[in-house]
Formats: sequence, C-alpha cells, structure tokens
Amino acid sequence: MSKFEISDDADELNQEIDDTNFPTRSNSISFGAANGNGSTGSLNNGYGPFASRRRSSSIRRTESEMTEGDENGVSAVGEASEAVNNNGGENGAPANVTAISGGLNRARPTPIRTISLSGHEKCTFHHDLELDHKPSTREDLLPLMSKSYRMLLSSLGEDPERQGLLKTPERAAKAMLFFTKGYDQSLEEALNGAVFDEDHDEMVVVKDIEMFSMCEHHLVPFYGKVSIGYLPCKKILGLSKLARIVEIFSRRLQVQERLTKQIAVAVTQAVQPAGVAVIIEGVHMCMVMRGVQKINSKTVTSTMLGVFRDDPKTREEFLTLCNNK
Repeated sequence: MSKFEISDDADELNQEIDDTNFPTRSNSISFGAANGNGSTGSLNNGYGPFASRRRSSSIRRTESEMTEGDENGVSAVGEASEAVNNNGGENGAPANVTAISGGLNRARPTPIRTISLSGHEKCTFHHDLELDHKPSTREDLLPLMSKSYRMLLSSLGEDPERQGLLKTPERAAKAMLFFTKGYDQSLEEALNGAVFDEDHDEMVVVKDIEMFSMCEHHLVPFYGKVSIGYLPCKKILGLSKLARIVEIFSRRLQVQERLTKQIAVAVTQAVQPAGVAVIIEGVHMCMVMRGVQKINSKTVTSTMLGVFRDDPKTREEFLTLCNNK
C-alpha cells in the first residue's frame, strides 16, 4: 500500500459527512409509483445512489452460495429439464434454467426487482437495493437542466427565443454544475497522497481561505473566508490541500453550520491531529437580497475538535492568530 493509507477512512468520512447533503443526480426520479399514493419521495431517505453505496453488500450472493447444492445438482437439473420437455412444448412456459458449458444445466433464479423508479424500469443497476446505481455523468445532465431553465424563463414571463436568452438555459445549467462540482470530488482524490511524516507538533494555521457556496434553502450564493488550524501528531498535510478540502465541501448545496463541521472532520480524518479548529465568516445573499435585506450582516460559525475544544489556551492562541491582520 502507498504511503497514503487513509482511503478506507476517507470513504467512511465521505459516507458520514455527506449523508445529509448528497442529492441524487437524477432530478426527474419520483417514487409515486413505488409509494402507491402518487406522492413523490426524497432520494435522501435510503434510495439514492449515494445511499446505496453506504449499504453493506453482505447479502449479495457469494460464489459458494451460488454453487451450494452442487452434489444434488444433476438430479435437480434432470427434474427441471424433464419439466421443460413436458411443459415447454405444451404451453411455451419458459423455464428459469440456464445452459452452461459441460452440458450441465443449473437453475438460477431471476433477480427480483425490489424497487420501482419511474423512468428506471429497465435500469440494470436497480435490480436490488444492495447494488450500486451508476449515476449519469455531469455532461449527461445538461439537456434536462437546460430544458428546466428554459421552462423557468417561460414561467417568469420571459421569451426564451429572444436573442439575449437563446443560450441562457445552457449557460445557467453549466454554471449550476460548476457551483456544485463538489459532489463529484472525494477527500482521497483531493489529498492525492499529500500526507507527510514530520516531527512537528506545533500549531499550523491557514487563514482567509476564500469560500463560495450555494445556500440549500434558496439556491442563492453565500461566500466568505475560512480559517483552519490543527495540531499535528507526526503527520502534516500539504498546505494547499486545506484549501482543496474547503473547495470540496463548499461546492455543494450547503448550510454554513454543516460546512464548518465537515471541513474539521475531513482534516481530522486526513492526518489524525491532536485537534482541529475551523472558523467561517460568511455573507449570505438570502439575507442581503431578500427577506430582511441586511446588507452588512455576517455569519460566523466555528467547530473545535480535540485539544481546541478541551484546552482554553490552545483555543485562545488559534483565535488570536486568526484575528491578527
């Protein structure tokens, strides 16, 4: 294994901290048919592609289970073959028997579809909830998103055919995909092995990292600055990787409180430090452009883990370094 040995932890981290804000990439999917009541359901309640990845694959059939009972296979298959010969010619009823090399026929049950998603009836990745669903690429989403933006323009009373708006739906779709590109990024990919052994146990602080994100409540931007500090335990992280961690989680539909904690947990998973501290100061356009319209308001959130939470002096040192201009 390479020097960077946190891939399993990184996967667990992404599963844990993305649990609350990973939307499905197929916005047109609804659960009306599955629920039987015509209502749509959220794909974050255990049915989405990311949720399926978090499920254990323990109930999948193993090779030993597939071949269990081979000792009696010849007699069982003989009976099945006889049934096919007797019944197949009469009513044409298909038998679930597959011919394999060697002339031995093994009965294999047809996969049972446990969910029914509108538009995905023939999707090979939805045979079982335990199977991962392969999401569409971001390029595949552009036509549907562009169509949605076009409908939005029409709903606003605009003419999507006028010169200034002809390419607006496509441009808006591409912009939204860029704003939310963090969904396609993982912690392990961002770190790229940039975790180094170093005998250093003093505080490391990177402050005023620019941050841009999208408020999940109104789909309008919020932006600000992030300051990160950690106390290494024989391992340090490439400085630029701290900014990349901010980029991963900010480029999603977010709330500032959750974003702060996700960054802190990610740094903890990356280098297992004695403590991590994160402070975000943000300006939310949902407060500036609408609602109370307080243009000078700022929101400050913090997460303190390890010694930063337990030791007031360590926390005070971090806050002092962040406030120094």
